[in-house]
Amino acid sequence: MENRLDLVFAALGDPTRRAILTMLLEDDMAVTDVADPFAMSLAAISKHLTILTRAGLISQEKRGRVKWCKLEPDALREASVWMQGFGQFEPVNLDDFERFLEAELRE
Repeated sequence: MENRLDLVFAALGDPTRRAILTMLLEDDMAVTDVADPFAMSLAAISKHLTILTRAGLISQEKRGRVKWCKLEPDALREASVWMQGFGQFEPVNLDDFERFLEAELRE
């Protein structure tokens, strides 16, 4: 479990990846739509998506010719349970997490 948590927290450490997660809170998205708001290449976005996929935060599937991304919130639940073990943190509410991500993006 520790290795999985390392992957989750490493993935969350990047503002681009947090922004992608925020976008996917709304709905599944095609990779090209995920890439649109960012001033980087599709290859760079694909690397971010690979990191998020390895961490279990998103899944990707091909539908026809288009690759789609979907948020997988269970990885966040595991991280929340781990943080609760310290007794200093409240359980992570996904609505609160969404507001946190939106606030991070505004900064």
